[in-house]
Amino acid sequence: MKRVIKGVTLECTTGDISKQPDMDAIVNAANAQLRIGGGVAGAIHRAAGPGLEEECRLWAPIRPGEAVITGAHRLPNRYVIHCLGPVYGADEPASELLASCYLNSLRRAEEKGVRSVAFPAISTGAFGYPIEPAARIAFTTIFQELPWLSSVKHIRFVLFSEADHRLHSKLLEKMSPPSE
Repeated sequence: MKRVIKGVTLECTTGDISKQPDMDAIVNAANAQLRIGGGVAGAIHRAAGPGLEEECRLWAPIRPGEAVITGAHRLPNRYVIHCLGPVYGADEPASELLASCYLNSLRRAEEKGVRSVAFPAISTGAFGYPIEPAARIAFTTIFQELPWLSSVKHIRFVLFSEADHRLHSKLLEKMSPPSE
């Protein structure tokens, strides 16, 4: 599923976020210490090698909603943007913190002149955020930010399962403002 809105291509796919060689940056659904973990963070750190964790020590800890940017080390990208999503039911206001993850990730991308960025479904794994409300928050935040993006021209959601891919594609279609 692809849409072009305000000159920015938005798409949804299923796959491994650490294997997106055509993206300038990928987003890590990080833990507060920016260390290797499970899920997305584990996959990214394993693919990037130990240099990523070493560089991340300079930035840790981060708080829910914050995002920092590092080099990509052995990944096929230029950058990794690390953001800490809210733990559902614990970090409040969860919806605002999740929206801040997407907003701050896009701002870090813009600061570095990134043209393309791949996002996972932040906070929907071990942090327990329900997938549909999380996707709605992600798209709403991104759509609101589109008019202010100057370098980012391609945003990809890389989803873990086919069910998540179908849901994101359906919501992208349903929630998208009119195309140009």
